[in-house]
Amino acid sequence: MTYFELKKIFLKPVSRIVLTILAVSLCVVSYFAIGYVDYVDENGNNTIGIAAASALRDEKNKWAGYITDDVLRKVLQENALINNSKEYLSKDVTENNKAYSKKQGFSDIRDMINRAFGSFQSYNYYRADSVTQEEISSFYDRRTANLVEWLKSDEQENRYSEQEQQFLIAQYEKLKKPFYYEYADGWAALLEYAPSIIMLVVLTTGFLAAGIFSDEFQLKADSVFFSAKLGRDKAVAAKIKAGFIVVTSIYWITVVLYSGIILTVLGFGGAGCAIQNGFSNWKAFYNITYLQDYLLTVLGGYLGNLFILFLSMFASAKTHSKALAVSIPFILLFIPSFLSGISVLSEVLGLLPDQLLQVYTAVKTFNLYQIGDRVVGAVPIILTMYFILFCILLPLLYQVYRKTEIK
Repeated sequence: MTYFELKKIFLKPVSRIVLTILAVSLCVVSYFAIGYVDYVDENGNNTIGIAAASALRDEKNKWAGYITDDVLRKVLQENALINNSKEYLSKDVTENNKAYSKKQGFSDIRDMINRAFGSFQSYNYYRADSVTQEEISSFYDRRTANLVEWLKSDEQENRYSEQEQQFLIAQYEKLKKPFYYEYADGWAALLEYAPSIIMLVVLTTGFLAAGIFSDEFQLKADSVFFSAKLGRDKAVAAKIKAGFIVVTSIYWITVVLYSGIILTVLGFGGAGCAIQNGFSNWKAFYNITYLQDYLLTVLGGYLGNLFILFLSMFASAKTHSKALAVSIPFILLFIPSFLSGISVLSEVLGLLPDQLLQVYTAVKTFNLYQIGDRVVGAVPIILTMYFILFCILLPLLYQVYRKTEIK
């Protein structure tokens, strides 16, 4: 029965179109992700692709190791030396690019210095140029100091309770120091575009899953289906199994292909580095590595796929409408985007199912929830909450469709 349901899904012309669109989208997103990493050679020419990633990896891994005070001082020395070169001081763009090419090896560490010695909410690319050898010893302390200053500012007044503030400060102080550094641009690029590919999977798979519980009504075959001996038990279970297989197989095939392409081209190195090494994750309070961030992202995406698409199937089973089932993924993904600018809704929006599809982004946010005396970030809450809701939704879907009345 399950095999028959799968044939019904995949033999439809619309299914082939949807899968083709997903395959093309995978290629496009992979292309942009690969382009995320670029390299400027000694002549000032910009390149992307395998050769660029390999050259950039060689340059950055010259600085691989723990970022101690000695390493930070050496970065300042190298940076000052390049800033005084004729290429850097030239008004010619190509000459400036030649100077930049010499900074690529320590560019990530330089960005961290900019972050540490700038304000919490702004970024000044040139801040590292004015940091002194004496100041650099406070590099790690500055990260926490900036957080404290931000929490005490008028801008954040009354936003976080005392317990929440202490939680954030404690998380910052728990981060292992000194940071270990190596080239990790492959993981950074992979994670940057992972939410896009995961959302595309949800939207395209929604078209395949929408008709599983409504086709019999569309074809006027519901009376035959529910009158059959096994129609209200094994046949219904077969539909649920087929939906689970479709969602699971398409999700993991797409994610594995995407991950394999990006990491093969850009490199697997840096998986064990803290995410705070990356430009966009410097302020994150989740103390995890790139590999852990990736696992949270793909597992969260899978759970989000299951919940959203089975909710879509539930709507289809309840209303017998394929159109409503198809629209649910779009509603759950795009409505929060329109409301994201309303700050008072940030805590509510941080718990909606679309956050499962973009855990990489959720890791960067400061959405906190206090349960009694305990403070927790949004990520563990949504992973736990939607796993429980999915476990409730699964038998509910079975019972709703099984008890459908024939009119």
